[in-house]
Amino acid sequence: MTRGRIRARLRRSHLHPFSCLRPNANNNEGPHPLSGPGFSRIVHCNRPDRHLKKPLKYCSNYISTTKYNIVTFLPKALFEQFHRVANFYFLVAAGLSLTAVAPFSPVSMIAPLAFVVGISMLKEALEDWHRFAQDMKVNSRKASVHKGDGVFGYKPWQKIQVGDVVKVEKDQFFPADLLLLSASYDDGVSYVETMNLDGETNLKVKRSLEVTLPLEDDEAFKNFTGIIKCEDPNPSLYTFIGNFEYERQVYPLDPSQILLRDSKLRNTAYVYGVVIFTGFDSKVMQNSTKSPSKRSKIEKKMDKIIYILLSLLLLISSISSIGFAVKIKLQMPDWWYMQPRNPDNDSLYNPDQPSKSGLAHLVTALILYGYLIPISLYVSIEIVKVFQARFINQDIQMYDEESGNTAQARTSNLNEELGQVDTILSDKTGTLTCNQMDFLKCSIAGTAYGVRSSEVELAAAKQMAMDLEEQDTQITNGSRYRKSAHNSWEDSRGGPEIELESVITSKGENDQKPAIKGFSFEDNKLMNGNWLKEPNTEVILLFFRILAICQTAVPELNEETGMFTYEAESPDEAAFLAAAREFGFEFCKRTQSSVFIREKYAHPGQLIEREFKILNLLEFTSQRKRMSVIVRDEDGQILLLCKGADSIIFDRLSKNGRMYETTTAKHLNDYGEVGLRTLALAYKKLDESEYSAWNNEFIKAKTSISADREAMLERVADMMEKDLILVGATAVEDKLQKGVPQCIDKLAQAGLKIWVLTGDKMETAINIGFSCSLLRQGMKQIFITVMNSDAVAQESKQAVKENILMQITNASQMVKLEKDPHAAFALIIDGKTLSYALEDDMKHQFLALAVVCASVICCRVSPKQKALVTRLVKEGTGKTTLAIGDGANDVGMIQEADIGVGISGVEGMQAVMASDFSISQFRFLERLLVVHGHWCYKRIAQMICYFFYKNIAFGLTLFYFEAFTAFSGQSVYNDWYMLLFNVILTSLPVISLGVFEQDVSSEVCLQFPALYQQGPKNLFFDWYRILGWMGNGLYTSLVIFILNIMIFYNQAFRAEGQTADMAAMGATMFSCIICAVNCQIALTMSHFTWIQHLFVWGSVATWYLFLLLFGMLPPYYSEDAHKILVEALGPAPIYWCTILLVTVACILPYLAHISFQRCFNPMDHHIIQEIKYYKKDVKDQHMWRRERSKARQETKIGFTARVDAKIRQLKGKLQKKSSTLILPNRMPSPC
Repeated sequence: MTRGRIRARLRRSHLHPFSCLRPNANNNEGPHPLSGPGFSRIVHCNRPDRHLKKPLKYCSNYISTTKYNIVTFLPKALFEQFHRVANFYFLVAAGLSLTAVAPFSPVSMIAPLAFVVGISMLKEALEDWHRFAQDMKVNSRKASVHKGDGVFGYKPWQKIQVGDVVKVEKDQFFPADLLLLSASYDDGVSYVETMNLDGETNLKVKRSLEVTLPLEDDEAFKNFTGIIKCEDPNPSLYTFIGNFEYERQVYPLDPSQILLRDSKLRNTAYVYGVVIFTGFDSKVMQNSTKSPSKRSKIEKKMDKIIYILLSLLLLISSISSIGFAVKIKLQMPDWWYMQPRNPDNDSLYNPDQPSKSGLAHLVTALILYGYLIPISLYVSIEIVKVFQARFINQDIQMYDEESGNTAQARTSNLNEELGQVDTILSDKTGTLTCNQMDFLKCSIAGTAYGVRSSEVELAAAKQMAMDLEEQDTQITNGSRYRKSAHNSWEDSRGGPEIELESVITSKGENDQKPAIKGFSFEDNKLMNGNWLKEPNTEVILLFFRILAICQTAVPELNEETGMFTYEAESPDEAAFLAAAREFGFEFCKRTQSSVFIREKYAHPGQLIEREFKILNLLEFTSQRKRMSVIVRDEDGQILLLCKGADSIIFDRLSKNGRMYETTTAKHLNDYGEVGLRTLALAYKKLDESEYSAWNNEFIKAKTSISADREAMLERVADMMEKDLILVGATAVEDKLQKGVPQCIDKLAQAGLKIWVLTGDKMETAINIGFSCSLLRQGMKQIFITVMNSDAVAQESKQAVKENILMQITNASQMVKLEKDPHAAFALIIDGKTLSYALEDDMKHQFLALAVVCASVICCRVSPKQKALVTRLVKEGTGKTTLAIGDGANDVGMIQEADIGVGISGVEGMQAVMASDFSISQFRFLERLLVVHGHWCYKRIAQMICYFFYKNIAFGLTLFYFEAFTAFSGQSVYNDWYMLLFNVILTSLPVISLGVFEQDVSSEVCLQFPALYQQGPKNLFFDWYRILGWMGNGLYTSLVIFILNIMIFYNQAFRAEGQTADMAAMGATMFSCIICAVNCQIALTMSHFTWIQHLFVWGSVATWYLFLLLFGMLPPYYSEDAHKILVEALGPAPIYWCTILLVTVACILPYLAHISFQRCFNPMDHHIIQEIKYYKKDVKDQHMWRRERSKARQETKIGFTARVDAKIRQLKGKLQKKSSTLILPNRMPSPC
């Protein structure tokens, strides 16, 4: 749309609501007094060169969400690695390995540590590089900037400076915080969408100062200069104080002239602005926090286990050193071959200094027994998590065709946390909804129109049909009278079933028509002029005119289609205008004082353009909850047309205007029950004298400059908006994102709690709550609100807090005393009340109430409050929280939560850049948690437990042998065996467990969502299971050592009768360990692929291949292992028998345990595995459905809760009918 066309068409400030924004000419408001700290900002407009040097040099417009940069990467990454207790231990051990008392060569200690730390740092670098790439995507966006001499050119966002004049065009984001200088409208009015900042979908009106209005084109900025003095950078989105010095005059500035970074220009061709705050000084970035380093609960618990193992290490090392000191003191003098009294001998073996020997041996023992601590645990987990993240990224089921985006694991550190989420805190706009309103139904003159069902209705009906079908089977097993009652129940269900069928068919037919944005209405009784055949034609005509006239939108002609589209302040208004157009009442033109409507069917065969003169417009606010327009039609009749919340409109109806109130109220209740947003429409005829008297009062109030001007305007408007006549009601669908209700239902069945935190109005949030089944009919709603603004101003803060605390206490008592087990409560609270409820002396009471409610909705909350609520839930409950949002206003809560998920939608990338995971649609959260979260949690938990098991089994054999050899510090194994144990021989099987293990398939995870609760309940990583695996490791180590000693101590090993030497003994023990731990992991796995078979059995084969090849090396390299397999172990039957016997003995207790558990105390996934194994899900569908229904967590939100409530209602009816059938049989005979 060209600038000239807009300017010629309209001066927006001539409408009353916009003129109210313009300061009165008589109001000689002076500049703000700016002095003292917090008001030091000075901006030289159009002179960015003045801001290149201090003290006026401000931060650049470059933003970064990375954890590292080139300078900080090495020190920060090293700190991240060595604050892990295991890595720190091995760093110390690597240093000690350089000493003379080390039992191993330094290379065998330093090389694994360098490998482990290097891999982990490489992973961190790659993940941070991805964050850097997304930052650059934002920083490289182009903006039109004044380069000088009235010429504008494009410049990357990151190079924009304070003082630059920027030109922003329609539907572009603002690159920094700007002072609005002028706009495409003559009076400097522009429209801004702040959904990315505060979640609100309605457009905000911004206006420039009148003095800068002449700056209307590029050339006008050739000689433009000015100075802005204002507040310093701060996080307040809704306040701004400053002065503008221009042409030797000083003008005060307020928030209505400020355009904030990441908000979007709408309904305005272009604006000019000067940059005030850049980069991290901008208000949106001031609301964000640095990317925190998040660690999963499993990883934190893993540190505690490492501490336990370190304590065990210190204990056995101390025992070993004490034993060595005792041996040196008491037995060394008798060992003549050690020459204890020779002064040239090592002082460490001096019988006169046993304490010195003991301390030296402590260092030896600490290094020798270090294999208790799994050095490769961290790097193996890092590798596994990278593969898990890759599977998440490549999951085709989470690919969004519309945007072309896949799910992205932006950090893999938190994969297992996805399987332990307890509470989800979600934004509303852009996350649950598409921010698209569709006109769906209406009620006119007491008659309901619109046969098309909402998405929520269809999904709920489909779910109910499935559940009632299952109920069928159960009820038909009853007695004869119950069968009879069931038949009557079937009859009663016939209607809904037919209705469901017709709705689906209707929807299918309609899908063949081209979609009309904002209009999904379907009812032939009103379409194509058929409304003329309806009764109450005059009322229907008036209804359509209210839709077309009672608005503040601007029409735009689409030259391709020849249809008008509308730039409205809210999506609701655009939907009403689209509906009016489709009904034949097209809003086509607006002038300074009139709107023009093309009426297609009012006179058959004629297209008449009618003019309605706008006399006054009373705008919609969240306090008024209504909007009115006073117009004069072509006949000279003055009409007040009003639309608003039904509770407000019904209270203002006249006695003779309530003709349709009862039926309309019933329709409104029906619409609300299926989650539609409703408004009531009414009108009032005015005579000339009545209007003139009122208008004089209105002008007097509007031109007042007193402090109570707003109250006066409200009072005058209230005088007019009385004695109305009800016309009808509208029902629009706030289009939920695809699959949102089903996703919420599945998450609720998985036992997750869902909170909605939105900056939107309470009414809107409640409607969405109904739409996605977070709220439902019959749910008891608890509203926690402060008193009205006037009362708050008069009362002290303490009185307000006491009032809120009393509301919370009363609500908690009500929930506590509720005896109905099926009763559900919803807590609804606004931002103003929340600011009190989050204070230290009240927040725990608020949280206690919130956690016992089925759903929680927080409305009108600021970005900071979202973060504070998230922190309260996280710290107060101690359970895992997940925050999900799509805008910059969600960054705080995304970073504060244990897991942050960003929606990669159309509204900027701030949320995604701050997130740990990103998805394209809310519905993908179901698969991310219920499938990938469940798998990742179990994989990591089992993997860590197995790691500790195998290292305890291996490490303790070293201790046993050292004790057996008089605490000599002698290792039974070759250095190369120990080096390869963690790095190669046992690492790949455990990695395959962490990457590929599946207790059940993805389809079964979704069919049995209650399986997810294994994560939040921590069934696979509690202390019982951890200590069980440690005990298993202890048992395995004892069996391996004792059996080997018993078998080889006095037995002939070779054919010639020789016994085994230490090399043969060590190789045999090591072979037993390799076979036992690999057989153990094979028993642990539920799901085998060829890769797992290759890694598990290949590890055993690799050990023998290594032993063969290593033994073939010259003795200088192979030492005592020279040809040990070919000449010593291979030909000895006792070697192979020992391996078989020891391996079976090691795995026998675990095999007995899992057999007993599966038979007598099976877990949920055990039952499902057996059903799938015996194909009962195919052979016995009824049993499979029964098991699925049992696998739901008991929930009070979602479709399931709705359906369950309906079934309870139907069962009640069935019981009543049954009793009426039984009663006649029990009545005595009249004879």
